[in-house]
Amino acid sequence: MNMNQITVLGATGSIGVSTLDVIEQHSHDYNIFALTGNKKIPLLAEQCAKFNPKYAVVMDAEAAAELISLLTQNHVSTQVLVGTDALASVSSHEDVDIVMAAIVGSAGLVPTLAAASAGKKVLLANKESLVMAGNLLMQAVDKSGATLLPIDSEHNAIFQCLPRDIKSLSKGGVSKLLLSASGGPFRGWSLGDMGEVTREQACAHPNWSMGQKISVDSATMMNKGLELIEACWLFDVTYDQVDIVVHPQSIIHSLVQYVDGSVLAQMGNPDMRTPIAHALAWPKRITSGVSDLNLAEIARLDFEEPDLVNFPSLGLAYEAARVGLDAPVVLNASNEIAVQAFLDGRIGFTQIAEVVADTMAHAIFNEPDSLSGVQESDKEARARSAEIILRVQR
Repeated sequence: MNMNQITVLGATGSIGVSTLDVIEQHSHDYNIFALTGNKKIPLLAEQCAKFNPKYAVVMDAEAAAELISLLTQNHVSTQVLVGTDALASVSSHEDVDIVMAAIVGSAGLVPTLAAASAGKKVLLANKESLVMAGNLLMQAVDKSGATLLPIDSEHNAIFQCLPRDIKSLSKGGVSKLLLSASGGPFRGWSLGDMGEVTREQACAHPNWSMGQKISVDSATMMNKGLELIEACWLFDVTYDQVDIVVHPQSIIHSLVQYVDGSVLAQMGNPDMRTPIAHALAWPKRITSGVSDLNLAEIARLDFEEPDLVNFPSLGLAYEAARVGLDAPVVLNASNEIAVQAFLDGRIGFTQIAEVVADTMAHAIFNEPDSLSGVQESDKEARARSAEIILRVQR
């Protein structure tokens, strides 16, 4: 039997590392075709030495020179490529079967779209691709016959709880999707409490080990808002068919409610290797390395309504989902700029939502009908947010 050839976009991030861990456990079934990374070049070099991919992709010449030097020292034959076009190339290459789309942020859009257009099995961890260009991505999937499988634990949970092979959720008896949210490290805090939050506090998620950007998004609950928009595209539902429920233990990853009163939940320990293994082998099942769930040890599961007053980023995402057009593009672009400004110490934690709100309030929303249209909306929103940050920064 031929081995599945895999490109891992964002191999040095938390999802990429977990993906390689699962693949290593099943090395007779999967082979790494390409790995990509951005800043963690020594780690990327170690991964190349271990998995010996045909290609490694980085984003600039300086990173390429560093990687080539490290690979040469260790006699690794991996060919180094540079830039966005190279990302798209290793995602759409005819030899590739599966693409793990795990680049964080808008940078993941082009290679993810390339993989979908080429008809690949796309494991989607880059939610921003759907938030920014949901219509374009879903059209590419339909046209090419690609398989799009969600990696976010919440969307993967919903996928597992839905009837197999239905085109319409209503015909499958589904009445509502329930997205679970941990509430992040500041659940129960007021906006006043969060005024002096540090970068270290915002990045210290109570349940998940994630990169800085997604950790901050979880702390503001913007991540859940982006996931709301992602769910609308993935499952062809409107924003008012998706409820968010705060569940601090992160054991129930999401739920699906049916018209007969049944509610199906997918449960498991908070470890991203579970959804990764599920999507990697789908429709089969493979081991992930995740420990068994011990409900007696957990003892209790708590639930509460989301707090839109003290976590205004979530309300902004609801508004972007309601407006449609390129409002989600503006939301995502502004949030990326604001989160980076917070991580750089230029604005406070609560100012992230203020920057996004100001950016959206002054935006004129349009329907982007092409990738260039999406990118133009993204560019304008980033510029507007950068101007706002210059006015309000510390």
